[in-house]
Amino acid sequence: MAAESEVASSVLGWISIACWIIVYSPQILENYQLQSGEGLSLLFVYVWLLGDLCNLVGAVMGELLPTVILLGLYYTVCDSILLLQVYYYRAKRRRATAISSLDTEDFPTEASHLLDTSAISNHASRLDSMKKRTLRYAAAVIFVIGAGVMAYFISDSLSNGTESPHSQKKEALDWKIQIIGWTSAVSYLGARIPQILKNLKTRCEGLSPALFLFAIMGNITYALSICVASTDREYLIKNASWLAGSALTVFLDILVLGQFFYYGLFPKNTEALSGGVMSTEST
Repeated sequence: MAAESEVASSVLGWISIACWIIVYSPQILENYQLQSGEGLSLLFVYVWLLGDLCNLVGAVMGELLPTVILLGLYYTVCDSILLLQVYYYRAKRRRATAISSLDTEDFPTEASHLLDTSAISNHASRLDSMKKRTLRYAAAVIFVIGAGVMAYFISDSLSNGTESPHSQKKEALDWKIQIIGWTSAVSYLGARIPQILKNLKTRCEGLSPALFLFAIMGNITYALSICVASTDREYLIKNASWLAGSALTVFLDILVLGQFFYYGLFPKNTEALSGGVMSTEST
């Protein structure tokens, strides 16, 4: 039974890693396609970066596997890319505005582009778009799960049964790492709040739902990988910060997906959108 729980924990851990490897890609691509990062709340990315830095420091202090440390470094690099995109596209837009001789009202800003696009959409097309997106994401989820399972078998065959990256974290906790873990958990939870509030203004325009979909999957599988390995009280207390950081953020990410669903079904309030998008550079 113990062996089965270890296998299940390892498989879930590798699926979680697969989710986190690709979680940033959809948003980075979305920003590139829109030539704008205004769908993101800067505070959301900065606080998320703080959480990832805490994870990286905890991995180094705990002397975890190089794979875990490299993943932590990868997360911080991706956070930095998102921030660079926001500032780069803002600077690019300001330069374009400065050299333009057009009147401000006629300039094709991000807000006017979004409003023009929404003007020609209707309820049926929105539903059709949501169905296609749902099918696309379902296929991506199946692929990621398959990749995680395959990664487990490859790792298991190469390591001859040694512990997975996630299981290594369980034995490396001391009070310093506990503090870092709780700081990381609070950061991940707090990061979602400014993004949720910003979505009320921008109606999720410029934001990729895949970012939150794979974050939900990554957090659920990670939390399960801890719980499946053992339900011993002392063990769960040691991992409480990691469980809290993973499990509790799921509810906030589900709320964000709910915002996507709501704003995808109902027509945009153009007045609210105009005020929201035009003021996004301050958040």
